[in-house]
Amino acid sequence: MPGPKDLDPSTSPRALLGAELRHAREKAGLSQEELGGRLFVSGSFIGQLEAGTRRMQREYAGLLDDALGTEDFFRRNCAASAKSKYPEHFAEAAEAEAVATTIRHYLPLLIPGLLQTPAYAESLFRTYRPLASDAEIEQLVATRMERARLLKVPTPPLLWVVLDEAALRRPVGGRAVMAETLRHVAGLAHSRRIIVQVLPFSAGTHAAMGGSLKLMEFADAPPLCFVEGLDMGNLLDDPATVARHTLTFSLLQATALPPPDSLALIQSVAETYQHEQHP
Repeated sequence: MPGPKDLDPSTSPRALLGAELRHAREKAGLSQEELGGRLFVSGSFIGQLEAGTRRMQREYAGLLDDALGTEDFFRRNCAASAKSKYPEHFAEAAEAEAVATTIRHYLPLLIPGLLQTPAYAESLFRTYRPLASDAEIEQLVATRMERARLLKVPTPPLLWVVLDEAALRRPVGGRAVMAETLRHVAGLAHSRRIIVQVLPFSAGTHAAMGGSLKLMEFADAPPLCFVEGLDMGNLLDDPATVARHTLTFSLLQATALPPPDSLALIQSVAETYQHEQHP
């Protein structure tokens, strides 16, 4: 298993807890697998806590204090690491996404959050939360746009997205918003910030008919898989499960249009929306 990296405890409470957990484990003379065995979790799970790719939950904080003789250090401090601006079901996935080196994502009906424009995101949030105030909607959109900044850093993650054709054809926010959004996606592909493929309707049945799929790889921690539904999501680290979903994504890539053809289709649909807006 890859060794944990040196973390800067000043970056976040989770970084501090990860660094302290590594220190306490090594001081106790335990490997990640040995400590995981005492908590009935995998060594990979311990590695993800130390690397900061997973959040420490209260129940595990107590078990760690007991196993490592750290009194109530982790119990007292895990609450700070649990605070998040994201919904509970998505918080861990969003935090892991921010430190991933590779992200592979398939979403059947929508443009993924990392590729959305403010207008597209606003339309979704106003639909999801019809009683929310303008200020609440503005904050939700700002949080989503902040996530997308990871594509603008000097060394962004490799982001490989498979878009279902349904996501291109569903006019979220209207024709003008869709034209802008699809041009934005095409621009990211042109600037080599992302690799994008389109899974066309003509493909018929495919390997991910059941829903969305996001795979994340890290420089110093095992890969994770995130599967999501309505107000629910599961971050999975079981190697066999991750391997099975990795195969699913590979099958999607094989079924989807090649990147050049996909980009041509995205641009064509964007032009159609623009033409329909201004006949």
